[in-house]
Amino acid sequence: MTSRTASVSRKTNETEISVSVDLDGKGISTISTGVGFFDHMLDQLSRHSLIDMTINTKGDLHIDDHHTVEDTGIAIGQALGKALGERRGICRYASIDLAMDETLTKAAIDVSGRPFLVWNVEFSAPKIGSFDTELVREFFQAFAQNAGITLHVMTYHGINNHHIAETCFKAVARALRMAVEHDPRQAGAIPSTKGTLNG
Repeated sequence: MTSRTASVSRKTNETEISVSVDLDGKGISTISTGVGFFDHMLDQLSRHSLIDMTINTKGDLHIDDHHTVEDTGIAIGQALGKALGERRGICRYASIDLAMDETLTKAAIDVSGRPFLVWNVEFSAPKIGSFDTELVREFFQAFAQNAGITLHVMTYHGINNHHIAETCFKAVARALRMAVEHDPRQAGAIPSTKGTLNG
């Protein structure tokens, strides 16, 4: 089996980021972005997708968390897309309804090469601690766009904003895990009638 690993480095005037991923890992992560809540969410993304991730982000946090969160999403997405290569032999599609206490969130994924985000998640407060809740969507927009995946996320119901955010990350992680897994019946074939999943 070909190794499905990739590393990406990205540097701008706003952020400096290095990301490494192993799609066939065990969900082991080493994460440092300077944003505690975001680190916690990325740890969930790694743990429940079983994708090993090493993420180191230094951003302009003296301004706010926006650039750090968005640019980290870009880099993780780029690393995922690079590790997938031609996307041969993957299951491609997956969806899951994920419950956490009073909250229920669905994530559906098509590892299609065509980036698109449908987001139907509402928060009742602008912040979780010091973290802007609107940045949850910004992360997934950047991630989906740069990974080349179609991603739908919707929260059916929830009260606690921490739970709502966490179910988004966990649901995407579990769906991603299923979608990028090797399909034993495809044996290296590209799961598309057009013969490509890169655009």
